[in-house]
Amino acid sequence: MGDIDDALGRADLEAFTKEPPKTLKGQIGYLIRQLKTAKAVAAELGVTADSVNRYRRGARKHPPRHVQARIDDAVRSRWQPLVRKRRRSRAASSTGITVETRARFGYDAPAGATDDGRFRRLTVHLPADYARRLFEARAQGADDARLRAIVAEGLQEVYFKDGGRRAAGLEVSLNDIDYFDVSF
Repeated sequence: MGDIDDALGRADLEAFTKEPPKTLKGQIGYLIRQLKTAKAVAAELGVTADSVNRYRRGARKHPPRHVQARIDDAVRSRWQPLVRKRRRSRAASSTGITVETRARFGYDAPAGATDDGRFRRLTVHLPADYARRLFEARAQGADDARLRAIVAEGLQEVYFKDGGRRAAGLEVSLNDIDYFDVSF
């Protein structure tokens, strides 16, 4: 996983219309309803089926932190899939995405090439076409380099070239990412 894939995953989990269960019993009950058996939940969490049943009954109320983190992640990744899908679809078809990053950029232009030696912090709204391409590439299992290329192309067209009004021959690459976040 790369910076961009992680950011898309985080943004996807912010789409809930209703909060997921917060109590351990509620979370385990939800996971059992989704995965059908305590054994399947145990395999997902990396614990024994007996532990899952103890959590469900309330006999054990405080799992180790790493197990609690796995439980939270498993619940959030399965919570309201249709709401998240609808939100991604809307971003890919009409609203687009907003990218916030602090990164170093490389430039190729008719005058020469350079790697910008400083970090730039940008917050740019990319049109729906770039959102669609990012979601499709992520669904196809594209590597971080491919996702970076799509984002760099979007930043190049929207921010650096200002929609074609300047910097006609400029090519931008996204080199070092210090921080990357997406919202849609």
